[in-house]
Amino acid sequence: MECERMYAYIKGNIAEINPTNIIIENNGIGYEIIVANPYEYKLNSEMTVYINQQVKEDSNTLYGFLSKEQKKVFLSLLKVKGVGPKSALAILAGATSDEIISAIEKQDAVYLMKFPGVGKKSAQQIILDLQGKIDFNTTNSKISTTDIYLKDALLALEALGYSKRELTKIEKKLSTFEYDGVDEYVKQGLKLLMSV
Repeated sequence: MECERMYAYIKGNIAEINPTNIIIENNGIGYEIIVANPYEYKLNSEMTVYINQQVKEDSNTLYGFLSKEQKKVFLSLLKVKGVGPKSALAILAGATSDEIISAIEKQDAVYLMKFPGVGKKSAQQIILDLQGKIDFNTTNSKISTTDIYLKDALLALEALGYSKRELTKIEKKLSTFEYDGVDEYVKQGLKLLMSV
Protein backbone atom coordinates (compact mmCIF):
# COMPACT_ATOMS: atom_id res chain seq x y z
CA MET A 1 0.00 0.00 0.00
CA GLU A 2 1.30 3.44 -0.90
CA CYS A 3 0.50 6.43 1.33
CA GLU A 4 1.56 9.16 -1.08
CA ARG A 5 -0.48 11.89 0.61
CA MET A 6 0.77 11.30 4.14
CA TYR A 7 3.97 13.38 3.72
CA ALA A 8 4.61 15.83 0.87
CA TYR A 9 7.91 17.09 2.22
CA ILE A 10 9.89 17.47 5.43
CA LYS A 11 11.88 20.62 6.15
CA GLY A 12 14.53 20.30 8.81
CA ASN A 13 18.17 19.89 9.74
CA ILE A 14 20.26 17.16 8.12
CA ALA A 15 21.48 15.43 11.28
CA GLU A 16 23.16 12.37 9.72
CA ILE A 17 24.38 11.23 6.32
CA ASN A 18 24.75 7.47 5.87
CA PRO A 19 25.62 5.33 2.80
CA THR A 20 21.96 4.68 1.89
CA ASN A 21 19.98 7.23 3.90
CA ILE A 22 19.88 10.55 5.69
CA ILE A 23 18.37 11.52 9.05
CA ILE A 24 16.48 14.80 8.96
CA GLU A 25 15.43 16.35 12.27
CA ASN A 26 12.16 18.24 12.44
CA ASN A 27 10.65 19.43 15.75
CA GLY A 28 12.78 17.03 17.77
CA ILE A 29 11.90 14.01 15.61
CA GLY A 30 14.54 12.31 13.45
CA TYR A 31 13.17 10.91 10.19
CA GLU A 32 15.21 8.19 8.49
CA ILE A 33 14.87 8.76 4.76
CA ILE A 34 16.25 6.55 2.00
CA VAL A 35 17.68 8.67 -0.81
CA ALA A 36 19.35 8.07 -4.17
CA ASN A 37 22.58 9.84 -3.25
CA PRO A 38 22.98 10.81 0.43
CA TYR A 39 26.09 12.87 -0.36
CA GLU A 40 24.00 15.41 -2.29
CA TYR A 41 22.72 16.55 1.10
CA LYS A 42 24.70 18.88 3.35
CA LEU A 43 25.26 17.87 6.96
CA ASN A 44 23.96 20.25 9.66
CA SER A 45 22.11 22.43 7.16
CA GLU A 46 18.39 23.07 6.86
CA MET A 47 16.93 21.52 3.73
CA THR A 48 13.56 20.61 2.28
CA VAL A 49 13.29 16.94 1.34
CA TYR A 50 10.35 15.83 -0.81
CA ILE A 51 8.89 12.59 0.50
CA ASN A 52 7.23 9.46 -0.79
CA GLN A 53 6.04 6.99 1.84
CA GLN A 54 5.71 3.30 1.05
CA VAL A 55 3.78 1.27 3.63
CA LYS A 56 3.85 -2.53 3.49
CA GLU A 57 2.82 -5.23 5.96
CA ASP A 58 6.30 -5.46 7.45
CA SER A 59 7.72 -2.00 6.74
CA ASN A 60 7.03 1.72 6.62
CA THR A 61 9.65 3.42 4.44
CA LEU A 62 10.28 7.06 3.58
CA TYR A 63 12.00 7.88 0.29
CA GLY A 64 13.41 11.37 -0.14
CA PHE A 65 14.23 13.64 -3.07
CA LEU A 66 15.92 17.01 -3.59
CA SER A 67 13.25 18.20 -6.00
CA LYS A 68 9.64 17.60 -7.00
CA GLU A 69 10.93 16.57 -10.44
CA GLN A 70 13.14 13.85 -8.98
CA LYS A 71 10.20 12.56 -6.94
CA LYS A 72 7.99 12.54 -10.03
CA VAL A 73 10.53 10.48 -12.00
CA PHE A 74 10.81 8.02 -9.08
CA LEU A 75 7.02 7.56 -8.89
CA SER A 76 6.82 7.16 -12.66
CA LEU A 77 9.54 4.48 -12.64
CA LEU A 78 7.68 2.57 -9.90
CA LYS A 79 4.70 2.22 -12.26
CA VAL A 80 6.86 0.18 -14.64
CA LYS A 81 6.51 -3.58 -14.21
CA GLY A 82 9.69 -5.04 -12.73
CA VAL A 83 11.07 -1.73 -11.42
CA GLY A 84 11.08 -1.43 -7.62
CA PRO A 85 12.25 1.36 -5.31
CA LYS A 86 15.84 0.06 -5.27
CA SER A 87 16.18 0.11 -9.07
CA ALA A 88 14.42 3.48 -9.33
CA LEU A 89 16.84 5.00 -6.78
CA ALA A 90 19.85 3.49 -8.60
CA ILE A 91 18.71 5.23 -11.79
CA LEU A 92 18.21 8.56 -9.97
CA ALA A 93 21.63 8.24 -8.30
CA GLY A 94 23.38 8.03 -11.64
CA ALA A 95 21.64 10.71 -13.68
CA THR A 96 19.60 13.89 -13.47
CA SER A 97 15.84 13.82 -14.01
CA ASP A 98 16.33 15.53 -17.40
CA GLU A 99 18.90 12.96 -18.52
CA ILE A 100 16.60 10.07 -17.59
CA ILE A 101 13.65 11.59 -19.43
CA SER A 102 15.84 12.39 -22.45
CA ALA A 103 16.96 8.73 -22.63
CA ILE A 104 13.34 7.55 -22.42
CA GLU A 105 12.20 9.97 -25.13
CA LYS A 106 15.11 8.99 -27.41
CA GLN A 107 14.38 5.29 -26.77
CA ASP A 108 17.98 4.91 -25.57
CA ALA A 109 17.80 1.50 -23.90
CA VAL A 110 21.61 1.20 -23.82
CA TYR A 111 21.84 4.33 -21.64
CA LEU A 112 19.25 2.97 -19.19
CA MET A 113 21.01 -0.40 -19.03
CA LYS A 114 24.10 1.23 -17.46
CA PHE A 115 22.23 1.55 -14.16
CA PRO A 116 22.45 -1.29 -11.57
CA GLY A 117 19.53 -3.68 -11.72
CA VAL A 118 18.33 -2.50 -15.15
CA GLY A 119 18.64 -5.16 -17.84
CA LYS A 120 17.61 -5.02 -21.49
CA LYS A 121 14.04 -6.13 -20.75
CA SER A 122 13.59 -3.56 -17.95
CA ALA A 123 15.07 -0.75 -20.06
CA GLN A 124 12.71 -1.52 -22.94
CA GLN A 125 9.77 -1.71 -20.53
CA ILE A 126 10.65 1.70 -19.03
CA ILE A 127 10.69 3.25 -22.53
CA LEU A 128 7.46 1.52 -23.53
CA ASP A 129 5.58 2.56 -20.39
CA LEU A 130 6.90 6.09 -19.87
CA GLN A 131 7.73 7.59 -23.26
CA GLY A 132 5.81 10.85 -23.64
CA LYS A 133 4.31 10.57 -20.15
CA ILE A 134 6.72 12.51 -17.90
CA ASP A 135 6.43 16.25 -18.31
CA PHE A 136 7.51 18.77 -15.71
CA ASN A 137 6.26 21.91 -17.49
CA THR A 138 9.19 23.76 -15.97
CA THR A 139 12.33 25.46 -17.18
CA ASN A 140 14.20 25.03 -13.89
CA SER A 141 17.57 23.44 -14.44
CA LYS A 142 18.74 20.95 -11.84
CA ILE A 143 22.28 20.96 -10.53
CA SER A 144 23.97 17.78 -11.71
CA THR A 145 25.53 15.31 -9.30
CA THR A 146 28.99 15.96 -10.78
CA ASP A 147 28.61 19.69 -10.06
CA ILE A 148 27.84 18.88 -6.43
CA TYR A 149 30.86 16.54 -6.19
CA LEU A 150 33.09 19.24 -7.67
CA LYS A 151 31.79 21.90 -5.29
CA ASP A 152 32.27 19.62 -2.26
CA ALA A 153 35.79 18.70 -3.43
CA LEU A 154 36.77 22.38 -3.68
CA LEU A 155 35.47 22.95 -0.14
CA ALA A 156 37.49 19.95 1.05
CA LEU A 157 40.64 21.31 -0.61
CA GLU A 158 40.04 24.70 0.98
CA ALA A 159 39.74 22.95 4.36
CA LEU A 160 43.14 21.35 3.69
CA GLY A 161 44.64 24.84 3.56
CA TYR A 162 44.60 25.81 -0.11
CA SER A 163 43.60 29.40 -0.87
CA LYS A 164 40.58 30.36 -2.97
CA ARG A 165 42.99 31.94 -5.44
CA GLU A 166 44.80 28.62 -5.90
CA LEU A 167 41.52 26.75 -6.24
CA THR A 168 40.16 29.22 -8.81
CA LYS A 169 43.19 28.39 -10.99
CA ILE A 170 42.34 24.67 -11.11
CA GLU A 171 38.53 24.79 -10.98
CA LYS A 172 37.97 25.04 -14.75
CA LYS A 173 40.39 22.19 -15.47
CA LEU A 174 38.93 20.06 -12.66
CA SER A 175 35.40 20.56 -14.01
CA THR A 176 36.41 18.80 -17.26
CA PHE A 177 36.76 15.49 -15.37
CA GLU A 178 33.76 13.26 -14.66
CA TYR A 179 34.01 11.25 -11.45
CA ASP A 180 31.51 9.30 -9.35
CA GLY A 181 32.51 10.77 -6.00
CA VAL A 182 34.01 13.64 -4.07
CA ASP A 183 37.19 11.68 -3.22
CA GLU A 184 38.14 11.30 -6.90
CA TYR A 185 37.79 15.04 -7.46
CA VAL A 186 39.89 15.78 -4.36
CA LYS A 187 42.67 13.43 -5.57
CA GLN A 188 42.66 14.98 -9.03
CA GLY A 189 42.54 18.46 -7.49
CA LEU A 190 45.64 17.74 -5.42
CA LYS A 191 47.47 16.56 -8.55
CA LEU A 192 46.53 19.78 -10.37
CA LEU A 193 47.53 21.96 -7.42
CA MET A 194 50.95 20.31 -7.31
CA SER A 195 51.50 20.98 -11.02
CA VAL A 196 50.41 24.66 -10.88
